[in-house]
Amino acid sequence: MSPNWFLTLSALLFTIGAVGVLVRRNAIVVFMCVELMLNACNLAFVTFSRVHGTLEGQVAAFFVMVVAAAEVVVGLAIIVAIYRSRRSASVDDVSLLKY
Repeated sequence: MSPNWFLTLSALLFTIGAVGVLVRRNAIVVFMCVELMLNACNLAFVTFSRVHGTLEGQVAAFFVMVVAAAEVVVGLAIIVAIYRSRRSASVDDVSLLKY
């Protein structure tokens, strides 16, 4: 199978994630769209690694997964704290925390 298909899928997934981040208001949906963008980058890294016959892309994808796991822990904790204090997971309510 040609690597172009994988790169096209990666670009499509990244675009869907970017549109979701820009359009949606719910913090959890925005968070899932960021994760979708990270997975699209992982797919591109692994594809380029496979094309060039090296392991650097797979190692980079592994580090992206580690960072994404840490992001999930911290991000969900922040979202839960905001939801408990405001009873809403809207991104617009986050700006109210500074008052």
